[in-house]
Amino acid sequence: MKTDRYPVRLEGDLDPSVSRGLWLIKWLLAIPHYIVLAVLWLVFGVLSVVAFFAILFTGRYPRSIFTFTTGVLRWSWRVSFYAYSALGTDRYPPFTLNDVPDYPARLYVDEPPQLSRGLVLVKWLLAVPHLLIVAILLGGGPYLSYRFADSVLSVEGGGLIGLLTLIAGVALLFTGRYPRELFDFIIGLNRWVYRVAGYFFLMTDEYPPFRLDSGTDSSRTGGSPDSGRRPADSVPFAASAGAPQHPPSTHQWTAGRVISAVAGSLLILFGLGALPAGGTALWFDHGGRDAAGYVSTGTQHFSTSGYAIASETGAIRMDGPSWMMERFLGDVRITADSRTSTPVFIGIASERDASAYLATIEHSVVDRMYGHETGMAYHRQSWGSAPPQPPAAEGFWVAKSYGPGQQVLNWRPGTGDWTVVVLNADASRSVQADVTIGATIPWLDDVAYTLIAIGLVFLAGGGLLIHLAVRRTSAPVRGATS
Repeated sequence: MKTDRYPVRLEGDLDPSVSRGLWLIKWLLAIPHYIVLAVLWLVFGVLSVVAFFAILFTGRYPRSIFTFTTGVLRWSWRVSFYAYSALGTDRYPPFTLNDVPDYPARLYVDEPPQLSRGLVLVKWLLAVPHLLIVAILLGGGPYLSYRFADSVLSVEGGGLIGLLTLIAGVALLFTGRYPRELFDFIIGLNRWVYRVAGYFFLMTDEYPPFRLDSGTDSSRTGGSPDSGRRPADSVPFAASAGAPQHPPSTHQWTAGRVISAVAGSLLILFGLGALPAGGTALWFDHGGRDAAGYVSTGTQHFSTSGYAIASETGAIRMDGPSWMMERFLGDVRITADSRTSTPVFIGIASERDASAYLATIEHSVVDRMYGHETGMAYHRQSWGSAPPQPPAAEGFWVAKSYGPGQQVLNWRPGTGDWTVVVLNADASRSVQADVTIGATIPWLDDVAYTLIAIGLVFLAGGGLLIHLAVRRTSAPVRGATS
């Protein structure tokens, strides 16, 4: 026997005394909640992954995790109802994962006794039609953005819920009244969003209906009009289906348990970041080096109609003692190939000497690399005259290489600010060259193994903290029935 009510149910009671103008600053008042929720949703994501594997192997959603994820959804809905998904009340939301029966916004989720092992693998795919709808519903209203880098003016839009809530806010501001029909419609849209969230995050196997349940009629949502009645999420979903019932949930998420879960989730995320970084470094150390032991960038094409191309000021800055530079970069190799028949010159000088040399010379400065897809660089042009003599005749270069064909410059970096300059060896106009930069990076293997070790330790520590948080919340409350 199947019930008519959906396992995820949302309610919101419009406060008849909503302020005309308080909604204008609710974004500021809600900041503490947004900060806490950002952390809680991080834990929500990690625990949802744990729940995924638990369902896959046991067919059950761990009750302690279910209590937490339900609490995060409930907390999110209270803040959304207070702020810019409804503006339905001026009563400040409480900081709790638990149900607050007398708060005007409530959310209930029935705990399933059993979930499909196979369905958990494809829910993300089955939910795609709903996710497309949710993408339209969610957002914060239209806003104007200007992208300075690309000089493109664009108007981008938020979601329907945000837009309708903005309209409600304007109506409040000028009339002092919240249009009831609009409020009912907004509540219905939010119900749609949270039903999809419950399904997408594996809390139920029942597919969300394609319908809009507007209004606050408790018969539509399965909620209780009696604020003193036991919250619906403490009653198992199977109760109405004739299946064996679980006792009311006694899992308590205290502040200490939440902190443990937060710390564990952060450690896991850091570990998941450190492991691939260490693996990438290890690959470069063993497979990314050439025959001479250098780790090199891709070849970039540089060209200018002027007399020289120089690296940007501050691009090559070496801080620390020389032994640290040797350990950090090792030997540096810069390879240049002229794309014309003119021999190429490549040199390295201190930033001060290079700036003084280029001050009167027409040249280009490499301002931004487009990337390996185009192999091109963006140049910022500086006007001037021709060099007074061939660049090889200057005495300030700390390393240089010039002549026909491919030129290879080897340099052991020291402390200071440095500039790489590419010219035609005869100081003629129009420089075109393909340049590759490489370094031996002696520390790469040490960093790789260190990152891998840190990643494993963080994953183990994070898993232990989450295990303790989840396990300890399973302890029965004193006086609870078993």
